[in-house]
Amino acid sequence: MPSRASVRRFRAGLPAAALSVTVLGALLAPAQAVGAGPDPAGGRPSHAGSLQRQLERLVAQDDGPPGVIAVLTKGKKAQVYTAGVGDIATGRPPHPDDHMRIASIAKAFSGAVALRLVDKKLLSLDATIGDVLPDQPADWHEVTLRQLLQHTSGLPDFSADPEFLSIIRADPRHVFDSRKLLDFVAGDPLLFRPGALYEYSNSDNIAVALMVEAVTGRRYEDLLKELVYRPVGLHRTSLPQGYLLPRPFLHGYDVAPPAAPEDVSELIGTSGVWASGGIVSTPRELGAFIRAYGGPTLLSKKTRQEQLTFRPGDSSEPAGPGTNAAGLAIFQYTTRCGVLYGHTGNTPGYTQLAATSPDGTRSLTFSINTQTSKSNKPALLARLRTIQENFACALLKDH
Repeated sequence: MPSRASVRRFRAGLPAAALSVTVLGALLAPAQAVGAGPDPAGGRPSHAGSLQRQLERLVAQDDGPPGVIAVLTKGKKAQVYTAGVGDIATGRPPHPDDHMRIASIAKAFSGAVALRLVDKKLLSLDATIGDVLPDQPADWHEVTLRQLLQHTSGLPDFSADPEFLSIIRADPRHVFDSRKLLDFVAGDPLLFRPGALYEYSNSDNIAVALMVEAVTGRRYEDLLKELVYRPVGLHRTSLPQGYLLPRPFLHGYDVAPPAAPEDVSELIGTSGVWASGGIVSTPRELGAFIRAYGGPTLLSKKTRQEQLTFRPGDSSEPAGPGTNAAGLAIFQYTTRCGVLYGHTGNTPGYTQLAATSPDGTRSLTFSINTQTSKSNKPALLARLRTIQENFACALLKDH
């Protein structure tokens, strides 16, 4: 149960601009390093010590996360790096099978559902809101599925709406009707002509989920199971409506020195984020998902070519390592050592990265149990991105 102090801090200290990105896309223990997992080939890779020290320094920062876990997967071999704790109360280290909030990486899951339906000829990337969701505001009718997936729709962000924010601040666990979240901005015009600009918006992926439900007559949660979880082999990944996390879980913290970190793992319900940020997964399963979605196995060659048509300079939130570019519910991260495809996310208590090599044989998941973004902790985010790029280089190297 979150403390009264953490609820007060959430209500009073999270401005609208931050909430729209963090909630929807919202006692530091001594660094307890848990060494990198064993190299299945024998011994430890030469870079392991350096990577481990970087994680230890990250959790030792005053405003750093209580814990961190990074999983490097190459083929069937996985190297697990952790530092700090996944639960301050018990001192338990993070674990690759811990449940955690993946925040806006959930947008990649909605992209996977939509693009698989494109492959099945049940949807077209050029299908419009007017075609599929005619009851939505007429001003939005020309917006296409492609524009929703690439955040060029111009839809106003429901998570920045004053009424929505007022409800969340009054009761972070308020139960919304997830399928009516766009009603908060139904009276608002588009922010720009569809396709003209890029603006990361939580409304986009709510609209995507409504579109896939409309063309199939099935619940989005069931489509996730059929089109993503089962083909990829995900058994610990889910889209809950409430605030509880499955056990065991990586605890998420609000870190605001000099105050002690506050556990905010179950502070916020997920009905108000739904397809835009509500999925719960584990580091191990997140890696399996991103290898399938960012690699060549889940989608047809034609659809994947559309997915990987990138807009240079447009980033996920928070930005991933290297130089970012936006595709269809996926981002390209061009690092000094090569290219990865993936997605990031943040929400109170968690900041996430999942990325894969283009051939889908290698993946990196990087999870910290506090929130960081350019708006709330830019220095921590800058250091995090540097470390993530170093892990990306370790992933992409042959040895």
